[in-house]
Amino acid sequence: MSAVFDQPSPLRRILPLLRGFDWPLLLLLLALSSIGLVAMYSAGYDHGTRFYDHGRNMLLAAGILFVVAQVPPQRLMMLAVPLYTLGVVLLVAVELFGITKKGATRWINVGVVVQPSELMKIAMPLMLAWWFQKREGQLRALDFVVALALLLIPVGLIMKQPDLGTSLLVLAAGLSVIFFAGLPWKLVAPPVLAGAVGIALIVWFEPQLCADGVDWRVLHEYQRQRVCTLLDPTRDPLGKGFHIIQGMIAIGSGGVWGKGFMAGTQTHLEFIPERTTDFIFAAFSEEFGLAGNITLIVCFILLVWRALALAVGATTLFGRLMAGAVAMIFFTYAFVNMGMVSGILPVVGVPLPFVSYGGTAMVTLGLALGVLMSVARAQHQTVQKPPQSLQMP
Repeated sequence: MSAVFDQPSPLRRILPLLRGFDWPLLLLLLALSSIGLVAMYSAGYDHGTRFYDHGRNMLLAAGILFVVAQVPPQRLMMLAVPLYTLGVVLLVAVELFGITKKGATRWINVGVVVQPSELMKIAMPLMLAWWFQKREGQLRALDFVVALALLLIPVGLIMKQPDLGTSLLVLAAGLSVIFFAGLPWKLVAPPVLAGAVGIALIVWFEPQLCADGVDWRVLHEYQRQRVCTLLDPTRDPLGKGFHIIQGMIAIGSGGVWGKGFMAGTQTHLEFIPERTTDFIFAAFSEEFGLAGNITLIVCFILLVWRALALAVGATTLFGRLMAGAVAMIFFTYAFVNMGMVSGILPVVGVPLPFVSYGGTAMVTLGLALGVLMSVARAQHQTVQKPPQSLQMP
């Protein structure tokens, strides 16, 4: 009789919650988190409690991942419209009543100070995935036009703050959903070609466009300065070009094997600006060299590949689109951050996932990974469930 009243051990209670988790994905997350903690300890050891705060943010993101992973994709889909609507309303509120810091109006006080644009990194792909799931089997050209409109509304509001980095991330996440939903190549090619021509023209006419007093009109002055600094950082080596120049020096001085843990001179003599946030890749490169960079890049490539593999095996269009969007979110984060630190892209406020310091960005990553794990669990449960013909009556 006593066995009837025996309580299961905590481990037996937790195991069902872990069943269906994608272990290759978890191992990659563990590897990237370990790299991030090592890099933060070195770059932020004299920045107060940044290392401990970074670890706390990782634990918070892990908790969010675990909770969201328990929610089936069908339930997550129900949150798409409310989250998107809330995000757009908050972005409009920022425009009207927002808090301005360093020339940008990106925050609003709703009891606590929040940055609504961060919410759109997840709400945007959720909304578009919901839209295409509802239109599955009857997609027309008009449906892609509606999806593009849903995307451009928040992107336009975020760019107006101005916040070029976040607007690019939201745009990339939304465009990836539209592309994976079946956007024809004939509609993809023209804007890509136009962008390539635009870049070529900017490079060709760089001396005239970057001359003092020139008004580009379509860009804010700070955006014009970023493009011109990218083309020639030595134009203002102690001012706007300082970030790029010091980042490239740190990356190059690391050599093949790096200077060693806690031994980066550019980092610890404080030549690298924002070394715990946007430019932490430069600090990591100086101490761990080309070998460390290859390890980090391979981890990101495997993470993106795993997310795309889960997208291919997803059981619903919604799951497939969300998994594909998460893959592109991580690709965009990593590519843009490493590109701007290396001097091949303009400097924008984009963190390096798991490595850069930042609580809001880490929470967003936890949400994205939770959605991805939810898709993986649904796929696993479908595989484990026996076919209807084999089930007992």
